[in-house]
Amino acid sequence: MNEPKKTGIEPDEWEPLKAYTRARIALGKTGVSVPLNESLQFKLAHAHAKDAVYSQLDLADLQVSLAATGLPVHTLRSRAENRDVYLQRPDYGRLLDDQSIDYLQRLNSPPGDICIIIADGLSATAIMKNAGPVIPLLVRKVQQAGYSLTPILVVEQGRVAITDAIGEILHPRLAIVFIGERPGLSSFDSMGAYITYAPRSGLTDERRNCISNIREQGLPADMAVDRLLYLIQSAFRLQLTGVALKDNNGLDAGNSPGAIY
Repeated sequence: MNEPKKTGIEPDEWEPLKAYTRARIALGKTGVSVPLNESLQFKLAHAHAKDAVYSQLDLADLQVSLAATGLPVHTLRSRAENRDVYLQRPDYGRLLDDQSIDYLQRLNSPPGDICIIIADGLSATAIMKNAGPVIPLLVRKVQQAGYSLTPILVVEQGRVAITDAIGEILHPRLAIVFIGERPGLSSFDSMGAYITYAPRSGLTDERRNCISNIREQGLPADMAVDRLLYLIQSAFRLQLTGVALKDNNGLDAGNSPGAIY
């Protein structure tokens, strides 16, 4: 009789919970140590996270994925001249450089209802994987709802508050910035969306709403767009975003892989 092969790995009572999360739980143990395979997976995840922080936007591919929107796409830069400066000086990532300010002013775009901004943030990888599925779908739905859009703006080395610097020039009624979120050890490709009503200099983060974990293994594109559309319509009705704007659209946030703030 063949006996089961012994691996030396003790079973973990949390194992069934792995079906509901990609968090690093129920790893098992070998004696007092983590199993070798899990140790290697941790190192791989850490490498993916580090790579994501230093990843770069492929502007040509991004243009192709956004072509379905039918909107012009313009590229800008923050005051952070490179990645090291971006990481060391978060304030530079919140401001446009002089050339981008001049470019936007000469663009002379009429104020629209919604300005869509794309920023690399802390994971350009997240933008390259998720912007294509999400943004054309969002554009189609907001246009069907009767809202006008400004050109799409892509900002290299940008942070969330770059929205306010752009709002000072283009004066949209509302702006959405899609940005690569800080990589985790199980989610190096997560994209966030921050919504700001009447963006302008001097705003702080309690004036924004955030939908996080937009990615294939998290909040999928169709659900993310439905939540964004609900928040957009609520923002225009109430003329605000932030802590006073709640998600009451009937979606069960407690059982959803995405989070709304």
